[in-house]
Amino acid sequence: MQVTVENLNSVKKKLHIEISNDVVVQKLDEAYKNLKKTAKIKGYRPGKAPRSVLERLFKKNVHSDVSSRLLQDSLINAIREKDLKVIGTPKIDSPGLDAKEPYKYDVIVEVEPEIDELDFKGLKLKKNLYMVSDEEMSAQLKILQKNLAQQKTVEEVRPVQKGDFALIDYEGFKDGKPFAETEKTENFTLKVGNGKIFEEFDEQLIGMNPDESKEINIHFPEDYFNKKLANLDITFHVKLNEIREEVLPEIDDDFAKDLGKYETLDQLKNAISDNLRQGYEKKTEQELNEQIFTALIAKKDFEVPDIMVEYELNGIIADIERSFAHSNTSMEDLGLSKENLSEKYRDTAIKQVKRHLILNKLIEQEKLTLSDEEIDNGFKEMSKAFNKPLEEISSFYKQNKENLELFKNTVLEKKSIKLIIENSIIENVGPETQQKKS
Repeated sequence: MQVTVENLNSVKKKLHIEISNDVVVQKLDEAYKNLKKTAKIKGYRPGKAPRSVLERLFKKNVHSDVSSRLLQDSLINAIREKDLKVIGTPKIDSPGLDAKEPYKYDVIVEVEPEIDELDFKGLKLKKNLYMVSDEEMSAQLKILQKNLAQQKTVEEVRPVQKGDFALIDYEGFKDGKPFAETEKTENFTLKVGNGKIFEEFDEQLIGMNPDESKEINIHFPEDYFNKKLANLDITFHVKLNEIREEVLPEIDDDFAKDLGKYETLDQLKNAISDNLRQGYEKKTEQELNEQIFTALIAKKDFEVPDIMVEYELNGIIADIERSFAHSNTSMEDLGLSKENLSEKYRDTAIKQVKRHLILNKLIEQEKLTLSDEEIDNGFKEMSKAFNKPLEEISSFYKQNKENLELFKNTVLEKKSIKLIIENSIIENVGPETQQKKS
């Protein structure tokens, strides 16, 4: 067997494999001998059919079987011979088998990138230190206030205006006939000016009085998020039932009690402050991580296999689909597809793959391992993050070896990042300095 390797790039190789005709003939002879013992052919006793008859009846199947076994055995041996760390499934260009010719074929494989020893010590990092401001506290309280807001009927006799909540009945018609996407809906509440259905729809509501009916004609643009309405002319029959206004509660101790977890406003503010601080800690951690990987890649960049990028990309898209499903929508509803999401997030996937490879190199290089205590602490962190019992988290991973190994690798990656930070030169940047820069 002859094997030559063509480097398409540093992580993609094309193997040219050739098996001599002597081996091809030998394997075909063996195949026909075995077939002769078992083949049942009319007019011949078992084991007595001549080779020419077997070839006439079974040549296609024999050649297919022999070529398949030749390919499988030779590919494994070729990969071993060239000491290639292949990942993913090889792409094989396999020709038919000719009994008079050597068996030649090409195969494209992807391999793990070779990363030189990482010089991770002495990185210069800036650590932004964030503090909860009065403005942020006020903004968070206003969001909660908005959540507890109530709507009450406007007693004053007046038409709808921007900012009101309109309680309406509506039905949309296309070419004079009821349209499924705009079916009859009663007592639908919308905030006038928010454009929940369409901005022009809101504009034509302004000035209507309670119990008044009106036809509203809307042309939905080609890029409308609901593709079933895009580029259509719809006539809405609308009846205004009621005008409502939003009433916000006072931000006081009673307000805190209404949220169900607190006795006083101060307790609520402390909880908000703790939550914001946790968010800032995560933000600081993400910023440090970004600086670390930017610095390490700048020292030694490398190509990554397509198969690893695709795997990471599929994970990103799956997360997006789950988030859509959680909010009872879909990619199709928003005019999205896996193709345009793949294009949008490919660079993100490449960065993620590089990060995993760098951390795995560091884990190997520094011979990092986990103690039982570190694994248990990892379970505790996950239990807290997902708000699930520790026993449930621990049991899930310990019952599935593959999931447990993935979990351990995640904890090891965190340990390796911690090692980098411990060996870095860190400049703390306070809020005052950040404001001057901005």
